[in-house]
Amino acid sequence: MTQRSFESPIGWINVKGLANEIVSISFAEQEPETIGDEDEAVNEGIAQLKDYFVGERRTFSLRLSHQGTAFQQQVWQALQTIPFGETRSYQTIAQLIDRPKAYRAVGNANHHNPFPIVVPCHRVIGTSGLLSGYNGGIERKKWLLAHENAQV
Repeated sequence: MTQRSFESPIGWINVKGLANEIVSISFAEQEPETIGDEDEAVNEGIAQLKDYFVGERRTFSLRLSHQGTAFQQQVWQALQTIPFGETRSYQTIAQLIDRPKAYRAVGNANHHNPFPIVVPCHRVIGTSGLLSGYNGGIERKKWLLAHENAQV
């Protein structure tokens, strides 16, 4: 396992990888420990995330190790169709995956998304248009949405 981190405008971001695939991206309140040998996928993940934060990247092309239930995989795949700078409701994502009553389960899958920012769960909002839960915290979600809206 390899673990590297960098300080972003919204705090420390930790990228973990194994066998040249990213297994998770997470937020940290302080600098996480560096672990393991160099990993090409982790290094590329950090480079692409840094590009995103300076406004030079809108989409990601990374080797991700998608671990999750079939339902979670469907939700995470649907999240990647939300265009940069736009939002969709939990209900819209549920309809997109042909599970129109599963909007709460969509929220749960978002909560367990192992690749925030890259798989843009921050772009999912409540049907009323209000921001709702984000694993990285509402302030980070607000920042990410404002960052993207400033670029479009």
